Amino acid sequence: MPGLASLLERAASGGRLSFDEGVRLYAEADLHELGAAAHARRVAMYSPEIVTYVVDTTINYTNVCNVHCTFCAFFRPEQHKEGYTMSHDKVLERVKYAVDQGATQIMIQGGVNPELGISWFEELFDRVRREYPQADIHSLSVSEIVGLAHVEGISTRDVLARLKDAGMKSLPGAGAEILVERVRKRISARKVKPHEWLGVMREAQLLGMPTTATMMFGSIETPAERIEHLHVLRELQDETGGFTAFIPWYYVPFKTPLRGKESTGLEYLRVLAVSRLYLDNFPHLQASWLTPGLKMGQLALFYGCDDMGGTIIEEQVVHDAGSTNEATRRDIENVIIGAGFRPVVRDTYWNLRNDLALATAS
Repeated sequence: MPGLASLLERAASGGRLSFDEGVRLYAEADLHELGAAAHARRVAMYSPEIVTYVVDTTINYTNVCNVHCTFCAFFRPEQHKEGYTMSHDKVLERVKYAVDQGATQIMIQGGVNPELGISWFEELFDRVRREYPQADIHSLSVSEIVGLAHVEGISTRDVLARLKDAGMKSLPGAGAEILVERVRKRISARKVKPHEWLGVMREAQLLGMPTTATMMFGSIETPAERIEHLHVLRELQDETGGFTAFIPWYYVPFKTPLRGKESTGLEYLRVLAVSRLYLDNFPHLQASWLTPGLKMGQLALFYGCDDMGGTIIEEQVVHDAGSTNEATRRDIENVIIGAGFRPVVRDTYWNLRNDLALATAS
C-alpha cells in the first residue's frame, strides 16, 4: 500500500486516485499537506497569477415546491399562504437590475411548482434573451426539469431541448446534494434519485449545454459517501466531458426542519482539496463564499480553487436557511487581490472577459 506522501505526490501531478485512496486521503492526510497538493495541481492547470469570477444574479422566482426537502428553509408547500410566484414582468425587473450592474449570467431558479408548465418558462426565457442578449441564461435545476417533464407528460430530454430553443444556455448543478441513495432517502426522499440527476445532466450535456456540478455536504453523510459523490461525477465526466466546474458548499442548518450542526472551516477546506485531487477531469473548482464567507473563500484559493464564483446579486434559498453573507464586485476583487492573485471577470463558459472593467479599477 503506497504511503500518504506518495498518494499526494501522484494526485498533485494529475494521477488518478482510486475510491479507496480518496477515502484514505480524506480521513488521514494532514490538512495543510492536502492543501499544498491541491494548490500544486491547480497551479499546474491554470495561470498561477489569476483568479476568475462572474458577475451574476440568482432570481428565486417561486418558493412553492412539491419536493419538501428537510434541509431547505426556503420552500413552501402547495397552497401555503406564504407561497409566491413572480410574474414575468417582476423577473424581468430583477434581470434589468442585474444587467445594469454588469451581470452576464442570470440564474432563474426556484421550487418545483406544479402550477407552472413549460410554456411559462419558454415565454420568460425568450423575453430575457430578446431584451437582454448580453446575459446568458444559466438557470433551473435537474429537479425543476424533472418536475416540468411530469407536468407536461414529456421526456426530460424534450424539456431541455425546448428550453434550449427558448434561450436557456446552461444548466446549473443545483439539487445534487449527495448522490447516494441512503442520504437522499433521509434528507430529500421525494427528490430525483442519484441516477436520475446524472441522467438529466447527461442529456443536457449531449444537447450541447454546459453544466456545473455541486455537492451540499455536512448534513448526514459520511466522509466515504462524499467520495462516492465525487466518484459518480468523475465517471460521468469521463463519459461526456460536459461539466465546466465543481462547486462544493456546506449545509446551513439554522432554520431548517433537519437542523444539525454547521460544518467547520477546516472541514470545508478539506473537502475542497480532496475534490481538486479526486476530480482530475474537472476543469474548474469554485470557492463557494456564500456559505463560509469571503475570508474562507479567500483561503479556498490555496486549497485547489481557481474561481471565486459569482456576485450573486440577490439570492434567497441559502439566506433563508440562516446565511447572512453578501459581497459586491469590489469586495470579491479585493479578496482575490489580497490573496496575491489578479482578478479577471469571466462568462458562463469560462471565457476571460478582459473587455469588462474591474470594479477596483476606478
